[in-house]
Amino acid sequence: MPRPRRSAPRPRPVDPNVGSELELVVGPVAHGGHCVARHDGRVVFVRHTLPGERVRARVTEGGSRYWRADAVEVLEASPDRVEAAWPQAGPGGAGGGELSHVALPAQRRWKADVLTEQLARLARLDLPVTVEAVDGDDARGGLAYRTRVDLVADDAGRAGMRAFRSHDVVPLDGMPLATEDVAALAAAEDVWTRKWRPGQRIELVAPAAGGRPLMLVDGVPWHRGRPDDRPTARRAVAEEVTLGGDVHRYRVAADGFWQVHRGAPALLAGAVLAGVGDVTGATVLDLYSGAGLYTVPLAHAVGASGRVVGVEGDTRAVQDARRNVHDLAQVELHLGAVDRVLADADAVAAADVVVLDPPRAGAGRTVVDAVAARAPQRVVYVACDPAALARDIGLFGEHGYALSSLRALDLFPHTHHVEAVAVLER
Repeated sequence: MPRPRRSAPRPRPVDPNVGSELELVVGPVAHGGHCVARHDGRVVFVRHTLPGERVRARVTEGGSRYWRADAVEVLEASPDRVEAAWPQAGPGGAGGGELSHVALPAQRRWKADVLTEQLARLARLDLPVTVEAVDGDDARGGLAYRTRVDLVADDAGRAGMRAFRSHDVVPLDGMPLATEDVAALAAAEDVWTRKWRPGQRIELVAPAAGGRPLMLVDGVPWHRGRPDDRPTARRAVAEEVTLGGDVHRYRVAADGFWQVHRGAPALLAGAVLAGVGDVTGATVLDLYSGAGLYTVPLAHAVGASGRVVGVEGDTRAVQDARRNVHDLAQVELHLGAVDRVLADADAVAAADVVVLDPPRAGAGRTVVDAVAARAPQRVVYVACDPAALARDIGLFGEHGYALSSLRALDLFPHTHHVEAVAVLER
């Protein structure tokens, strides 16, 4: 039986204030890369500015509760304002470089303020936070750190990135956050000058330890200006992480998840190992375990008498992880959504320590409750979103876990993103 025809959805009305310009005195930073200002009593979230500045801002989104705006002219500048390190990520430009007008020390204070505010508001913790720089980032001006760059072709076939909160593509002629090896790969494959098919996805990957780089176009390996669609074409890259003199080697799908900052894998894995402490002979539960970044060093830490149980919902990541732990008999991997796997008490029983590195949305109550039900002495939580982390710390607090340490790491210079490693103890 044919389905009844539905009338076309009514277009959403355009707020008449969109496009108008306001003069604003900018207030404190807010989660998400904005600062807060007010106009006639209405809250305005403003990008591309700094606290204390007076700016002319253009409204980009209206609404009854608040507006969004971009600062398009600085009338009174903050002493923390610098010449933009990536001008093409400025107002109306590509997303992913919204703090490039802010001096690096001030970027870290910005992120610390956001994390401090979220912990106070959602976890009821009064905790001063310092955001650490990665070695070498200051010398490079916070640039050239991304080992992975994703691009898309605009309607004219030019490679670029999407604008903030938009499907529009901003064409680029370079990407200053990319490592030298990624930039060399882009140049060798004429990424910025070639005319692509509109909508094509271009992924550039160059492992930090010097492994062979790889470019994918719409998921197909690309070599010397043309697709390599052979079944045997290389689709993965080799990564290395050195911890305490030990070199751990990984195979990772080129379009799979891996930390993008050149120093992030070793820095985060080291922070996780420090957080779990002495786990010789222990059972460690590694949730959202991906391709095994933490699983591998944890397996060495627990030793042959211990056990590491990894849980990951992405099929390809688990395939990579199986290769990466093939010689580690103490590792057991489970494929499935973390909340569903944890619902099976027989599959994943008690654990001495739990490590979890959830996506931006965080773990949430169901996973937190399931972790607490296994009564680990310690939980090491790697977080990429301050609000989700603070919420989940509050949820663990309901089960008797208290925050014992927190490290905040600036793994995404020139953006508002910040990574944190929290240790909670029962």
